[in-house]
Amino acid sequence: MARVTKSWRVTRLGRDGATRVRADVLAGEEPLEVRLGDRPFTVTMRTPGHDFELVAGFLVSEGVVVDREQIASMDYRSGIGADGERDYNVVGVRLAAGVPLPDASLERHVYTSSSCGVCGTASIEAVRKTSPYAVAQDSLTVPLELLLGLPEQLRAGQSVFDRTGGVHAAGLFVDGELVCLREDVGRHNAVDKVVGWALLEGRLPAGGTVLQVSGRASFELVQKAAMAGIPVLSAVSAPSALAVELGDELGVTVIGFNRGETLNAYTRADRIEPAAGRGDQEGHRA
Repeated sequence: MARVTKSWRVTRLGRDGATRVRADVLAGEEPLEVRLGDRPFTVTMRTPGHDFELVAGFLVSEGVVVDREQIASMDYRSGIGADGERDYNVVGVRLAAGVPLPDASLERHVYTSSSCGVCGTASIEAVRKTSPYAVAQDSLTVPLELLLGLPEQLRAGQSVFDRTGGVHAAGLFVDGELVCLREDVGRHNAVDKVVGWALLEGRLPAGGTVLQVSGRASFELVQKAAMAGIPVLSAVSAPSALAVELGDELGVTVIGFNRGETLNAYTRADRIEPAAGRGDQEGHRA
């Protein structure tokens, strides 16, 4: 089985002329091919681990499935090399009877890199997906103090980041409790792993939850949240303009610059309960 991390010897050079050879730990990154039935569907670069969750979450994000019962099976058996050994970089998916395969014209025609979740999409039209859930109608409200504490909780659980410094994280929270955290070299993969966990646990739509991510909030992350029925997406860094526009359109609360003391609410700020006695406009400034 591929490893999540890998040791490597590095030469550390200092401005003072010091040179030291030491061991370092790198985040794993390997290709994962997804096959639907007997048909190749996509190849993505990811950190090995929680592969079935990654695949399940990706299928949710692509609008292929909305329920765990729509996946009949997932396994590595389709990845058997010429030497007879199992290839853990190939996952085969069998959809349940009656679940249609996606249109072949919408398949990813090139691999998806670890930094891009929509790369390889067959057409511009295929980038945009329609959520099966009415996220805008989710009545969730979250205290500001609770939201401000999420990045610290997420960071405390990032064991792979502690060893490598080279992965993103996504965490799903219910009433301030972290119920699932996943790490990956790709921010979109980390979110797909969380969404896939929710699907396989029978927790979709994930209404009443908050998705906290360690980096920025991009268009694709807002879309993935909406496809899973998640009403609030909170990011440590900035959102893109398109992410904010999509959140506004779909009714997803998009939060950026959540650094523990202040945050910026770009859409649906009505879901956030202000701190007592702080009704001024200070919290609206970056």
